[in-house]
Amino acid sequence: MDRREANGEVEAKKLQVPAEALAAARHELGEHNGINISIEASNTFTFKNTDTMNRAFLGEVGPKTGVYIYSRHLNPTILNLGRQMAALEGTETAYCTASGMSAISSVLLQLCNTGGHVVAAKTLYGGSHSLLTHFLPQKCNITTTFVNIFDLEEVNNAMIEGKTSVLYFESISNPTLIVANIPELCKIAHEKGVKVVVDNTFAPMILSPAKLGADVVVHSISKYISGEADIIAGAVCGPADIVDQMRDPHQGPLMILGPTMNPKLAFEISGRIPHLGMRMKKHCKRAMKFVTKMKELDPELEVIYPGLKEHPQHNLLKSMSNKDYGFGGVFCIDMKTEERAYRLMDKLQNNSKFGFMAVSLGYYETLMSCSGSSTNSMLNNKEKERAGISPGLVRFSVGYIGSFEQKWSQFTEAYSEM
Repeated sequence: MDRREANGEVEAKKLQVPAEALAAARHELGEHNGINISIEASNTFTFKNTDTMNRAFLGEVGPKTGVYIYSRHLNPTILNLGRQMAALEGTETAYCTASGMSAISSVLLQLCNTGGHVVAAKTLYGGSHSLLTHFLPQKCNITTTFVNIFDLEEVNNAMIEGKTSVLYFESISNPTLIVANIPELCKIAHEKGVKVVVDNTFAPMILSPAKLGADVVVHSISKYISGEADIIAGAVCGPADIVDQMRDPHQGPLMILGPTMNPKLAFEISGRIPHLGMRMKKHCKRAMKFVTKMKELDPELEVIYPGLKEHPQHNLLKSMSNKDYGFGGVFCIDMKTEERAYRLMDKLQNNSKFGFMAVSLGYYETLMSCSGSSTNSMLNNKEKERAGISPGLVRFSVGYIGSFEQKWSQFTEAYSEM
């Protein structure tokens, strides 16, 4: 199978700026030359002759020559979205899946065999942590050593050459907002023959992990890339040799496990990606304004945001990030106790109408959650403490609807009642 088959072009990959790479990515026209792509809703495809059918299942012909097998394998509409995701992340190709967790689990099952070993950041999205802590050891005999991802010596010592298959971490950790030193982590891992998988859900457009050395980048498209909190989807972005193996017709996890995206959904997402850069700038700009004002409002309030100069990885993020996209659209405040966190969120939602108590991120309204009792509730108390997740940690995914003055007034109204 051609190494660029699932990408379609190389120009976007060569560009260093995600916005320019997206603009250069191959744009499919509709069936009747419509400016939008067509939705290919067929779940199976016919072949010109028996020889083509046989060669397709052998991997000798494929989408680059207009040959498709079955939509669980590849679909023209989903292929187009994959090209956009590959351009966004600067990778050779990408495969879009039914959810972010299906993307993560498929990659790990591809890169790890039974008896394998993973080194992972101790602070991760709760679902990823649970996958590594419970599911993979019990079902696949794949074990994980959790480390402080910012302690490079600890990371290095945890990786066992010849046994460890994957180093897994988030570019900006959920929910503690630790920024990973991607270039140095990749250097350490590659010296030991370990593949690096980075979840970049918190930082699309802001960071480009593949350009910083990562082998595979995964996303929950459900968040910023979608932007409307109405879909569930994921993506695996990486080199063609890995992604092609993952969608191998006979034994690839993307084919066998079936984390298939609906082509109608792929069409919708494809129309949102061109606006991602503008949306990310709005999220990031407003987040920066909020945390700055919060520090002025109450100097004793513990505010966590990589854009603040006192954040331990502020300069690191500046050195790695793409220009003009800020420091992310998520910040946290630590109310110290769960009771105070709940009381603040209740006032912000029900009294001042500042935002909504809901998990997820990337919505145009502000979403807030107490991470320890929501997205990371599957961690036990010791694991939460080890991950730095305080009982009163409130995560804010900053929206951009309304004026800043209006939203700030709503925040101060609720906070003053505390």
